Amino acid sequence: MKTQIDKRALVDSSAQLGKNITIGPYAIIGAEVKLGDGCRIDSFAQIMGYTQLGENCHIFTNAVIGNTPQDLKYKGEKTFLFIGKNNIIREFVTINPGTEKGSKTSVGDNNLIMAYSHIAHDCVIGSNNILANASTLAGHVEIGNNVVIGGLVAIHQFCRLGDYSIIGGCSKVVQDIVPYSMCDGHPAVVRGLNLVGLRRADFSRQLLGDLRKAFKILFFEDHPMDVSRRLIKEKLSSSAELEYLLDFISASKRGVSK
Repeated sequence: MKTQIDKRALVDSSAQLGKNITIGPYAIIGAEVKLGDGCRIDSFAQIMGYTQLGENCHIFTNAVIGNTPQDLKYKGEKTFLFIGKNNIIREFVTINPGTEKGSKTSVGDNNLIMAYSHIAHDCVIGSNNILANASTLAGHVEIGNNVVIGGLVAIHQFCRLGDYSIIGGCSKVVQDIVPYSMCDGHPAVVRGLNLVGLRRADFSRQLLGDLRKAFKILFFEDHPMDVSRRLIKEKLSSSAELEYLLDFISASKRGVSK
C-alpha cells in the first residue's frame, strides 16, 4: 500500500514520514514528528512535539500525542516522546513528553491503550500492556511488561507496576504494585496471584507453586518485609522470576501495596 495523506490533513513539510503511511482528514502532524513505516493516523488526531512512532502504530481519531506536558514546571524546554511499534492508541488518548530539558516519556511495543487514557510526562511503559478505558497515569509512573490496567484506574506519580500484574477497574494506586499480582481497591491492595495471566503466559506449575508460597509469606503472614524476603530466599528454590520479585521490592521508594 502506498502512502495516503488526505488533502485536508495538516502535515508539516519537515515531518519525517516512513513508507506506507496513512493520514486521515484534519489530522495534524508537527514539524519534529517521525512516523515509522505503516503508521496509520486517523482523522482529527494530533501528533506534536519531538515525537517518534515506530512501525505500524495506529492512532485513532482525536488522540493527542506529544503535546505540551501538563506540568507547571514545564517552561518550553526540548523534551521527547518515544513510542515503539505495533501500538494501538484509541480515541481521545493523551500522551505527554518529558518535562525537564532532554527528558522523555517512552512507550514500548504492542500496547493497547484504550479510549480516554492519559499517560503523563516522564512515564516509562514497557511492552504488551493493556490500559483499559480512562486509565490515568500521573508523571514518572513506570509500567513493566504484560500488565493489565482496568478502566478508570488512577495511578499516583512515581508508582511502579511490575510485570504480569493486573489492576481491577476503578482502583486507586498509591504505592508500587509487585510483579505477578492481582490488585484492587482504594487504595489498591494485593488480592493474590494473577493466576489467569500467568497460566496464559505458560508459567510452569512448579513456578506458580513457588510464587504462591512467596506471596503467602510476603502478604498473608505477619512478617516485616525484610524478614519476608529472607524467608523466601531460605525456603524456596531460586528462579529468575523470584529474583525479579524480590529485587522489585528492594528497589521500591514509595513502598509496595500490601
